[in-house]
Amino acid sequence: MERKTSSLSLFLFWTLASCGSGNKAIGADLDTGFDFHEMRDTDAEDIGWDGDLAEVDASEAKDAQEICVPSCDHVECGDDGCQGTCGQCPEGKICQLGKCVLKEGCIMGSKPWSKGAKIFVEATEQWGLKAIGAEGIRISVTDIDNDGFPDLIVRKSGAPSDFSEGGARNIWVLRNTGHKTFEDVTVASGLMKSRLDPMSSKGRPGEIVASADVDNDGDLDVYVAASKQTPSNEQETSELMINDGNGRFDFGPQDTPIRFSDVISVPAGVSFVDYDRDGFVDLWVTQGMPDNGTEPFQDRLFRNKGNLVFEDVTYSAGLMTFGWFSIQYMNEGKCNSWAWSSLACDLNNDGIPELLAASYGRFPNNLFRGEMVGDTVQYTNVSVASGYAYDDRMDWTDNESARCYCKLHPDAPDCEGVPPPQYIVCENDSDVFRWDHEYDREPFRLGGNSATTVCADIDNDGWFDLFTTEIVHWDVGKSSDPSEILLNTKDPQVRFVRPGNENTGILHDHATPFWDDGDMTAAVFDFDNDGWNDIYLGSSDYPGTRGYLFHQDAPLKFTSVPTADFFEHLRSHGVVAADFDRDGDIDIVVGHSWARCGGQYANDCYATQQIRFFENIYEKKGNFVGLKLEGGKNANRTAIGAVVEVTAGGTTQKQAVDGGHGHYGTQKDMVLVFGIGDSCSAQVKVIWPDKVRTTQEFALDSGSYYYVRQGEMPVAFKPGEKPWFKK
Repeated sequence: MERKTSSLSLFLFWTLASCGSGNKAIGADLDTGFDFHEMRDTDAEDIGWDGDLAEVDASEAKDAQEICVPSCDHVECGDDGCQGTCGQCPEGKICQLGKCVLKEGCIMGSKPWSKGAKIFVEATEQWGLKAIGAEGIRISVTDIDNDGFPDLIVRKSGAPSDFSEGGARNIWVLRNTGHKTFEDVTVASGLMKSRLDPMSSKGRPGEIVASADVDNDGDLDVYVAASKQTPSNEQETSELMINDGNGRFDFGPQDTPIRFSDVISVPAGVSFVDYDRDGFVDLWVTQGMPDNGTEPFQDRLFRNKGNLVFEDVTYSAGLMTFGWFSIQYMNEGKCNSWAWSSLACDLNNDGIPELLAASYGRFPNNLFRGEMVGDTVQYTNVSVASGYAYDDRMDWTDNESARCYCKLHPDAPDCEGVPPPQYIVCENDSDVFRWDHEYDREPFRLGGNSATTVCADIDNDGWFDLFTTEIVHWDVGKSSDPSEILLNTKDPQVRFVRPGNENTGILHDHATPFWDDGDMTAAVFDFDNDGWNDIYLGSSDYPGTRGYLFHQDAPLKFTSVPTADFFEHLRSHGVVAADFDRDGDIDIVVGHSWARCGGQYANDCYATQQIRFFENIYEKKGNFVGLKLEGGKNANRTAIGAVVEVTAGGTTQKQAVDGGHGHYGTQKDMVLVFGIGDSCSAQVKVIWPDKVRTTQEFALDSGSYYYVRQGEMPVAFKPGEKPWFKK
């Protein structure tokens, strides 16, 4: 049978096919060589088409000839209708209904601090601290009830407190309610109750505290260290206090070496650290000089074997030091430290923490490098080689007392050419008030009066640096080590260089030639969230001393912030920095010393030793990412020693979870906060403190806190939420 296709049929095929919805056009660009208006009476055969072609499958024709025309009218992002895009949103914005809008929790237009911008406002009274009356110079952050808000333990001295009404207080356990207030829970917590007389209203002595989950049950236990000047075991001692999960504490084992129950002990610093990465936090205790003593005691490392059992591994781990009997050994940093603080920090990125003890009295600081030897961790004393023991400024001839001695004894060794003193009276040997010519020319006597040492990656190069605090007197000269940055050289053997305060800008105000820098406490943190660490330096115990705040304007270049932009705090002794209200920026709490007030000294002390709270109100702050870590079955549950690297905006920052450090004990918030400037997301890497250094990486949006349990994905949470209780 003959079949014909009319010109009308062909026209209708093309016309109907081209009348689809959207932006589809069929045959629009097809050059047939024909005018459809002239072929109304033309049969298919007349144009050379096989009649069967007229019945070509419409879907095949559509696939072969359909062309998609993108449509991006009045939109700036998203799908163009043709499996393409109308554009990508810039950093910090997301596409919603074709428009780029800011991500929730993302701040744009941040700006690093500059002079004239207010950073902090005092909120001591608003947070309830004035009504509580908490006083002190030793301040530590903890979280006794595991609610995610930073609590405080504040100490005025190491003496026992009388908790009866009107009794003399020396310690406060302050719970952060989560509503921008603190409450005093010292008695209710049981942290300082007496072991010898549990029913007494008088508590135990205790000056140093450090928190960690010692038994890996999900809450923070607290070690309270107390000085013990006699070996008698019929007195209160240092104690490990075990948390019941609700912020109430009871005594750990009675028979444990960490109590020092039958020996003299003079702790000056305490750090929890999992030195062997077996999943149990160990204890590093540094010691000072006993009353009426002639030399300090050996620093101690106690290994946690599990089940609250500790063993002293000081000697077997290679940490033995010597008594003060050899000048050679003392110059080589091989003798007992005159400890004023402790620190544990991985300084060569091998996963094994180094152990440090900073020394008072211008004696060498001690640094022990850890390394795996077989299946155990062994320590090597690298105090001098590392550059931590003391600096290389050994010229003592500008010391006023040394000059006086040489003026009176011109034939004494090394006195030739030493100029006379400029400022002090020098008529007889009683005027030589700070100099021993036999010993004080030796390197071991030309260091610093070292207190707190802080571990932080100050220049964002991926290696932890150190910041030391030192007491320096005007008359001693440049040989006395100042507070300064020790820059990590990235040497696996652990080596530091000191760029010098004249280069970094960490400088004090000295109105006259007669000054005292009483630097003993410090905090390194990012107050404007620009991704670079800043420094608060507490100077105290002498007239005219105060707290200093330094902003890092460029790598290792600091500007002293005017007090009008932060706050004036005289005789600043004790400092912690944390995001107490969990709003994404760092607040600060400072203490006040009454040492050398009045009498022969100028009385610039406050009426009480009330701690002061300063809330961060900086308006141009950058974005942040916060992380609360929890170790898995092969790491300590507190994740002490875990290292977190955060990369955003081309900069990588690094922090570690702190187990306690510093002058008679301070501790950072275990919840880590990273400022990331204008970046609205960050790449995060967590290196867990287990045997194999398990690593996790993920991308996180800014403006939130995240709970990260080892081996699991991060869970975002808001202040007050506790996703860790669901595990």
